[in-house]
Amino acid sequence: MNKDIILLRLGELTLKGRNRHRFETQVQQQLKRVLQPFPSVTIRHEYGRVYLDLGGSEYAAVARQLDKVFGLHSYSPAIRCGLRLEEIQTSVREAFAEIQVKPRTFKISARRVNKKFPYDTYELNRLLGGTLLEQHEDLQVDVHNPELDIRVEIREQEALVFSEVVPGPGGFPLGSNGKAMLMLSGGIDSPVAGWLAMRKGLRVQAVHFHSFPYTSERAKLKVIDLTRTLAGYAGKITLHMVPFTDIQTRLKQECRDNLLITMMRRAMFRITEQLAARQEALAIVTGESLGQVASQTLPSMHVIGAAATLPLIRPLITLDKAEITAMAERIGTYPISILPYEDCCTLFVPKSPSTNPNIHAVERQERYMEEWLPEAIRTAVEQTETMYIVPEQPEKEDSLF
Repeated sequence: MNKDIILLRLGELTLKGRNRHRFETQVQQQLKRVLQPFPSVTIRHEYGRVYLDLGGSEYAAVARQLDKVFGLHSYSPAIRCGLRLEEIQTSVREAFAEIQVKPRTFKISARRVNKKFPYDTYELNRLLGGTLLEQHEDLQVDVHNPELDIRVEIREQEALVFSEVVPGPGGFPLGSNGKAMLMLSGGIDSPVAGWLAMRKGLRVQAVHFHSFPYTSERAKLKVIDLTRTLAGYAGKITLHMVPFTDIQTRLKQECRDNLLITMMRRAMFRITEQLAARQEALAIVTGESLGQVASQTLPSMHVIGAAATLPLIRPLITLDKAEITAMAERIGTYPISILPYEDCCTLFVPKSPSTNPNIHAVERQERYMEEWLPEAIRTAVEQTETMYIVPEQPEKEDSLF
């Protein structure tokens, strides 16, 4: 099949009424970004559809980039042909010939944008279906539940024929729903939470807490690599590296051992909120999954989350570890997340962390630390290192050969 054009379908943004044009523009901006290595590809937007004219570029290489475009519901590689009936029938036969596992039932779904086309939809379905029935005696038409649906679009200047529908990432265009801070550890969960947040239209900035020299330079590079992978879906991501050693060691000395993780997480939320205020972000995204560890029981999340005033977004809250791991593998963060470089939380885990902390006991403990903890939090914010992470650049189209 000569796959020289791709038809794109946009997702949830179609429900947005008057915002639709703005969201479509944002999707097209994402498309331009991910398709920069393919200068021969052109983007056309007409009649509520978006088309990519490949201009000789390899379909498979372009399709890989489409997986990074949030707001894209699905796409289909199509055969382009003229508006003569014989040409369309030939393209339908070509589309059927490309099917590796031949179906027993099929239907033709024609869509006429060009109302001047001489055949109506019913007649076109019959004429195009007939050209397949003539060649394949064991093939039958099933308009309700066919194994194969060959779709034909009659445009103003051309016709498109396709049968394959490839799922896209879905969601909303990146940045269309505002900005949030992602609490990014070096583990499996938080990068997936960040990806899911971006998929729902949030532009995220990452916040990572390190405890040098207890955590190594390799652990820092691991987090940068995770951010770089996520940046492949966003164009660039701001990463805030927060020095947490002083707060962590002081908490270990002064607070009850079973409350150490609770106190640490509350301090992290307060630091993240101060960074969010500077960046005009309106939410905090975490990788918490209900019941997965001591700090992620419902009582623990209630007490820890009470330290924050911004909305807390927990995309993974009801997912199992296997589901999260599968997502991490799909978006490309898993091989980095499992590298054996520990983050600050895993190094300071007490033997018996509380799974049911008492908020009054925690607040009382914090009052004993008022002479140093608020100032230590402000210092950590002031000493935060901010860097701007861009994705690895794919090879230009003319360097692939």
